[in-house]
Amino acid sequence: MDPLILVALVIALALFFDFTNGFHDTANAMATPIATGALGPKAAVAIAAVLNLVGAFLSTEVAKTISGGLIREGDGGVQITPVLILAGLIGAIVWNLVTWLLGLPSSSSHALFGGLIGAAIVGAGFAAIDGGVLISKILIPALLAPLTAGLVSFLATKIAYSLTRKRERDGFKKGQIFTASLVSLAHGTNDAQKTMGVITLALIAAGFQDVGTGPELWVIAACAVAIAIGTYSGGWRIIRTMGRGITEVEPAQGFAAEAATTATILASTHLGFALSTTQVASGSVIGTGIGRKGASVRWRTAGRIALGWLITIPAAGAVGALAAFIASLGVAGIVVDVVLAGIAILTIFLWSRRTRVDHRNLHQPEPGVFVRPKKRRKARR
Repeated sequence: MDPLILVALVIALALFFDFTNGFHDTANAMATPIATGALGPKAAVAIAAVLNLVGAFLSTEVAKTISGGLIREGDGGVQITPVLILAGLIGAIVWNLVTWLLGLPSSSSHALFGGLIGAAIVGAGFAAIDGGVLISKILIPALLAPLTAGLVSFLATKIAYSLTRKRERDGFKKGQIFTASLVSLAHGTNDAQKTMGVITLALIAAGFQDVGTGPELWVIAACAVAIAIGTYSGGWRIIRTMGRGITEVEPAQGFAAEAATTATILASTHLGFALSTTQVASGSVIGTGIGRKGASVRWRTAGRIALGWLITIPAAGAVGALAAFIASLGVAGIVVDVVLAGIAILTIFLWSRRTRVDHRNLHQPEPGVFVRPKKRRKARR
């Protein structure tokens, strides 16, 4: 296959992944303000889309971790081909859509890493993966970031409830608009860069860009637009899980969760850690549920989320590895990969239409989750 056509196909799939990343991760910023009524659903996703677009232009450190760190560079360039990158993207996209269908806040970032790692191992061997980068900038942050965010949000919730009276806490709704906006901005600085890194990696692997260079301006702009459009499309299933499925969120809790999420993401972005914003946001919501007296965390839902975290990298890696094996058959294999991926995407989309979730039925409880009805005040005689 002509290298230019292959790279163009990789870029198209990478931008589609960026789109799925947007709607998969909208909940990270906007689930709690929607749940508390601080923002309406449509206004929330519009704000998130604009700020994801802006955030994508603010940093490229995470992109460099992917384009010049995770996959080793050899004498002739990076040890991965555009074909393998294509296979890795298929693994990431399929797993992202499966977890979205289930309403599971899994990590789009880890789906991408898993897909690339699985494809690289099949095509270039274990030596193609830089274990040091994998451990220090991906796996360790995956463990520490949600714990850190959960602890910070727990403490922030305790402080907020100890310093304010009940009638004063609705003021946190206005604060939530600010903190949720910061999360969206931070998400753009971290997650959009991962697709930038993949496209840059493909360009370097195909010889269209020098080894060791960062993303070009057109790559940054394309990824920013793709993630913004994906964010605006909603991702309502995961918003419902994070807004109502983990714990009942009050404005003070939402404020604390979003502040903790923002601080953790921005610190990680500065250090070049390609962490999962979904894990951070979920950890923050759990922390607020533990921190508010009288609140309860639905540990069954939290357990499902944790299971999703554990299996995302190997599951996406398995799909990426299978796609890489098929692609090794030549041009016919690449065509088969693309066709199978298209069938999988279409099947998941059609299946989702059977139980549609959107901004109109967003506040209905997640299936299988009991929501305690609020007590009604007795009318005065």
